[in-house]
Amino acid sequence: MARKKSILDLYKMKEEGEKLTWITAYDFPMASFAEQAGMDMILVGDSLGMVVLGYKGTVPVTMEDCISHCQAVRRGAPNTFAMGDMPFGSYQISDEDAVRNAVRFLKESDMDAVKLEGGVRVASRIKAISEAGIVVCGHIGLTPQSSGALGGFKAQGRKVSGARDMIRDALAVQDAGARMILLEAMPPELTAFITELLDIPVYGIGAGLPCDGQLIICGDMLGLFQAFTPKFVKQYANVAEICVNAMKAYVDDVKHSAFPEDKHVYHIQDSIEDFEKLFDEFR
Repeated sequence: MARKKSILDLYKMKEEGEKLTWITAYDFPMASFAEQAGMDMILVGDSLGMVVLGYKGTVPVTMEDCISHCQAVRRGAPNTFAMGDMPFGSYQISDEDAVRNAVRFLKESDMDAVKLEGGVRVASRIKAISEAGIVVCGHIGLTPQSSGALGGFKAQGRKVSGARDMIRDALAVQDAGARMILLEAMPPELTAFITELLDIPVYGIGAGLPCDGQLIICGDMLGLFQAFTPKFVKQYANVAEICVNAMKAYVDDVKHSAFPEDKHVYHIQDSIEDFEKLFDEFR
């Protein structure tokens, strides 16, 4: 079993030009699969609200939801660097509240880091949490928790005015003490500039190739999440189709008494006559 990477390993990968592989996972089996596949890092994203819990967005997700799923992921991937999303409402109120929730998150979830959405507007939160000794990952661009304010799930930084805001956000995140940053849904030209500008590792999801590594949502890449598929997703499997077809076959087998077969049942160990006598006692 490979040694779990540390934050120093992530910086070494950046220095050596080795791309980091990063995926979301929300439960024990998926985390186990990710670790077996040699994934560098796992994110227990608040996207679990949509992918697992069926919400329309991430806002309803609670600290309890995130911590519970983080615990399951850690049990499934004990040797993989993992971080959890701090959910909406857990860091917006004040620096003190953000630190309190981040400390609780790390103590109960057994994660290696936490991720916060936002740039300039959350810089003081990042600074406070970082100074508490917690590894923080920033997240700018399309930030799902504030998608309402952004006008929906829309790409960011496609015009000069928006790109300027993204650059300011990236610098604010780094200056506040974040050890890495995620760029979501922005043009690769902007991603390349931010990656060159910053000293910390820069990862992307829907932000093109020129960064230090890529994140993908497990439900998207496996074809599990059917509500919609973002433009930036490459689907590596269609597990939903496999599951539905398997369930249809099961329904058909049961309806036509083709399941269970003899090989699926437990056989009596005494004689049938002894069982008949037993049954007669209760008739």
